[in-house]
Amino acid sequence: MKRMMGDRKKDGGNGKKSKATESNWPLIKPKSNLRVTRLKDYDLFTVQNFLTAAESKSFVKTAEAIGFVHQGSLGPTKGEAYRDNDRIAVNDPVLADTIWASGLNKQFSDITIRGKVAVGLNPNIRLYRYKTGQRFGRHIDESVDLGDGKHTHYTLLIYLSGEGDCIPEPLVGGETVFYGPRNRLVAEVSPTQGMALFHIHGAKCMLHEARNVTKGVKYVLRSDVVFA
Repeated sequence: MKRMMGDRKKDGGNGKKSKATESNWPLIKPKSNLRVTRLKDYDLFTVQNFLTAAESKSFVKTAEAIGFVHQGSLGPTKGEAYRDNDRIAVNDPVLADTIWASGLNKQFSDITIRGKVAVGLNPNIRLYRYKTGQRFGRHIDESVDLGDGKHTHYTLLIYLSGEGDCIPEPLVGGETVFYGPRNRLVAEVSPTQGMALFHIHGAKCMLHEARNVTKGVKYVLRSDVVFA
């Protein structure tokens, strides 16, 4: 696949960290019998209702209390994708383990990459806020080397707002869109509150973007699946 100028974006945790600790975050109830929808076999799939509406709203409330930092630009610089959103980043192994053990771990029981298995989530947890007019241009997600033979191979997005959440106003836009060779549309995922989305990243990462939010506010929790 031909790479577009500015389509690469690393987000492995080099941004500004907040002072939040794991005690700030809401409790997550363990889930069973989660429904998985495969959009591109194991390369791209969603997990419905991973977080409840109450859990999603609690994460949003906590994030707003911590405070977002704006990350944006008037246009991409060399090697960077256009990005205009607000962000929080915390290094929180307890939160990462809690999210993983609440049902997402079961979705990777039969996935191996070069003989390695999924062992958890990257403790670098990011929360994004997209207001009206904000978006994230086409890019790919790089694999992160965490040391000790651990590498990330999947991006995790958990939508904290979207379909099913109408307060204070419905979210319109903000779809996560994936492209194949020759910029062919592979999948278009509309934000749904509480839904988790996984897509493979690194060498096999599909070009993708977060479309412009035209109404409401889009909140997303982001991490990565670690293999070892």
